[in-house]
Amino acid sequence: MTAGNIGTWQKKAGDTIAPGDVLVEIETDKAQMDFEFQEDGVLAKILKEAGEKDVAVGNPIAVMIEEGADVAPFESFTLEDAGGEKAPPKEAPKEEALESSEPSDSGSQTSPSTLDKSTSKAEPKSEAPEECQEAESSGGRLQTSLDREPNASPLAKAMALDKGVPLKAIKGTGPNGRITKQDIEKYQPPSSSAPAASGATAAPSYEDIPASSMRKTIANRLVQSMNQNPHYFVSTTLSVTKLLKLRQALNASADGKYKLSVNDFLVKACAVACKKVPAVNSSWREVGGQTVIRQHNTVDVSVAVATPIGLMTPIVRGVDGLGLQSISAQIKDLGKRARDGKLKPEEYQGGTFTISNMGMNAAVERFTAVINPPQAGILAVGTTRKVAIPAEGEEGTGVDWDDQIVVTGSFDHKVVDGAVGGEWIRELKKVVENPLELML
Repeated sequence: MTAGNIGTWQKKAGDTIAPGDVLVEIETDKAQMDFEFQEDGVLAKILKEAGEKDVAVGNPIAVMIEEGADVAPFESFTLEDAGGEKAPPKEAPKEEALESSEPSDSGSQTSPSTLDKSTSKAEPKSEAPEECQEAESSGGRLQTSLDREPNASPLAKAMALDKGVPLKAIKGTGPNGRITKQDIEKYQPPSSSAPAASGATAAPSYEDIPASSMRKTIANRLVQSMNQNPHYFVSTTLSVTKLLKLRQALNASADGKYKLSVNDFLVKACAVACKKVPAVNSSWREVGGQTVIRQHNTVDVSVAVATPIGLMTPIVRGVDGLGLQSISAQIKDLGKRARDGKLKPEEYQGGTFTISNMGMNAAVERFTAVINPPQAGILAVGTTRKVAIPAEGEEGTGVDWDDQIVVTGSFDHKVVDGAVGGEWIRELKKVVENPLELML
């Protein structure tokens, strides 16, 4: 991340702030996060108003003073008085494309923007001439980051996406004009207008939808992955009849404490396979001018989650050391907060392997997934099918029905040789088809 957008300020000039108070909402390329202040103080001046776009990391956005200090001298304090504005880089460095899967090692602060902290001893500079102020503020104000995306509840966004309802065409009836579930249900598409008069210019038959920051980041990462990582694919069919029976038995005895999904078992199975074939749990790196393959000692599985604004991959860390109940609880929690846009950067940065499951869509028998760099592998999971298989019985050859899933592993050939990818798939198949091994 090199820049962010300023959302809604939760405090105004003159307000007292305690540690943990939410000061302002910051929109990054992956989520909208609350910026929490960590010291006692008073907000003396807001330097970047709500709606400001592409504020470079390191720029001051507000002035903080000690509690009890006088706010009045800062009424005319400007961004130039705080040292001026630093423009975001026009082109992100190569490492920036890795942001959503690997955190920065620079040791810099993690907040999207910084506060220019002053004390009561600070003396604001004299007020600039009126003409200069007018010239500097003549540009139009941008929309707030909340307005860039329609003000709608996560449930309303999901329903609108499912029903094809344009959120921009709906006037919300919730608090502050928020679009609610009821607004989506009551929406009626406008009736088609009368045919245009002869010779009139036809209206465009399309709509240009501006790409969000998150969509641009996803696009850049996918292009980078396909261009820089030589993908190859290995598929297999998994028999999950035993796994489904084990899942049913565990859920029946859970007394409502948990409800395991097939995906929970597959996440654990991926970790087992990664421990047995550690070359897959690796990444291609440039360290100190030297190219290395970093082999990770723990398996942190990124789980692909579809959200109303794009795909996110929150991470379940240390899966190799977790039980199924803990894995299930973490996936549910991370998935919900991903769809609500409430993930912290450390919850989607990192990861050593990814799983993408489209099994909930009965039409998807199989698919291939794009590697999430700098990881070296990702598993694509299709839907469960019942397949007839021959079975010998007392009355001769008959038919048994087997529950099967087709999975496809995508591997980076720079890191994982073809034979190694095949070995990983074999270990995965072995543990899935003998699911009691997951309990060990």
